Amino acid sequence: MPRPAGSAVDKALDLIESTARADRPLRLTELANETGMHRATAYRILVDLVRRGWIMRSEDRYLPGPVVLRFSQAAAAGSLAVLGRPVLQSLADRTGMMVNLQVLEPEGGRVIDAVRPPRLAMFTDLLGELLPVHTFAGPLALVSALDEPARVPYLRAAERQGHPPSGRAGLLADIERTRRTGFALQRGRNDEVIASLSRAVVAGGGRPLCAITVVGLDSEFDDPAQAELQEHLAAAAAELERALAGPGAGAGHD
Repeated sequence: MPRPAGSAVDKALDLIESTARADRPLRLTELANETGMHRATAYRILVDLVRRGWIMRSEDRYLPGPVVLRFSQAAAAGSLAVLGRPVLQSLADRTGMMVNLQVLEPEGGRVIDAVRPPRLAMFTDLLGELLPVHTFAGPLALVSALDEPARVPYLRAAERQGHPPSGRAGLLADIERTRRTGFALQRGRNDEVIASLSRAVVAGGGRPLCAITVVGLDSEFDDPAQAELQEHLAAAAAELERALAGPGAGAGHD
């Protein structure tokens, strides 16, 4: 059923957001239904959005256009860091751990922000570093949230980065365990005195947007401590998911 009238800008943004959230290209009828618009209204706005490059049309389906794709990579890291900083700071305060935020890139996870408490000043914050999936919890959490075909390039990247092909079974087991539990754990693999626990922050369609990771001394990651850290980490990931969803998530107009 059509929703209450909104501005032309609201309608255009609803259509852009719907195509960006979808896990596949959508037809006109699907977009109209999802945004609560009449088909004729949706089509008229889509024509302009396609012309401007915000949405792309492929046969009878619509998907994000080149303008959205350019903006998403250029602006995502900065926007995520701004939105995520209060969440990271709160999590660091509650746990006493270093906390970082990572986004997925073709070769692994890139650290885009970090909060390091004074007691862990001896730890490098890895800010700006690209971390491989086979040695760090953040990339492992992000790759585990992908479907199987999308994971393949990261398995190949791990081999290029020095992980032996014979170790692929172990990495696959780590990915499956992370997928099942929702948490990636690394203890002593990159540094024997350091451990880390990570959880992916996902979009509505299940795609990983970023990962929040807590990092501390390995001695502080025994089973009882891990259970408590998981609770704090899950709450932080849920808080950031809500912040990323925005105040008008799911709203539509006509």
